[in-house]
Amino acid sequence: MTKPVGKLIVIGGAVNKGSFAETDYDQNIEKNLNFFERGILRKIINESKHKENSVIEIVTTASQIPQIVGTEYKKAFEFLGARNVNILDIHNREEANSDAMVARANAADVMMFTGGDQLRLTSILGGTRFHDTVLLKYQEQDFIYSGTSAGAAAASENMIYQGSSSEALLKGEIKTTQGLGLIDNVIIDTHFVQRGRIGRLFQAVVNNPRTLGIGLGEDTGLFIHNDVMTAVGSGLVILVDGRFIKDTNLTNINLGEPISIDNLTVHVMSMNDHYDLTTKTLTIENSQFNPIPQDK
Repeated sequence: MTKPVGKLIVIGGAVNKGSFAETDYDQNIEKNLNFFERGILRKIINESKHKENSVIEIVTTASQIPQIVGTEYKKAFEFLGARNVNILDIHNREEANSDAMVARANAADVMMFTGGDQLRLTSILGGTRFHDTVLLKYQEQDFIYSGTSAGAAAASENMIYQGSSSEALLKGEIKTTQGLGLIDNVIIDTHFVQRGRIGRLFQAVVNNPRTLGIGLGEDTGLFIHNDVMTAVGSGLVILVDGRFIKDTNLTNINLGEPISIDNLTVHVMSMNDHYDLTTKTLTIENSQFNPIPQDK
């Protein structure tokens, strides 16, 4: 399968940006800019086809408060200089199949899928003309799919949509379903470090060890292009690789019983580290084993 021409940026959610809905946000902007200055929204603009002139559609379908969420991101992008930012709130499948929504998808250089409920996102958009247009643009054009929280979790072929953090290593405690299908052989979980969700990812991977588990911390993202993932933002990305699992009790226990796993591989990424999805190798940007250049 050919590599997509487009770029994927997935974000862990709960971004450290303050509230751009506040009336005094520009007076307190120095408190609100960590998220932008650490590079995630700036990265989206810089990587887009026309930079500040790119057409950005903020897709708020996953959210129950779409106008509030959409306005926050519109103001945030505009603060960074973006000139063509729109809010696209698709409420139902009829709208997602309409000529108007397909036309807006075709005109977009960037789509930013907000947080909310990823099952709401996939059940409304999945298999519609809008969804097909997004997939085709990602495969064939210089286009960015960006998603935060629910928008990130839904980006993969399979997604986690339910499961408690505390009970996640009991058999059957997590539920998965089909996502939007932009990237294969990974499964993405969000709000990862703060909500203690590593057990959810362990179970998702032991269920299918070919799948790479990706846990995105808050205010943290991955930029994915040409099968290379680069960490952006201020937090951590956890990768769970099940290819070398030696043993598990998964098929010999009842629902609700604890899962045992022998030899699960875990990697931790921080800003600018790279993971090659083809070679399955991690490169730490600031490795202590890299020689430090000496001043001449």
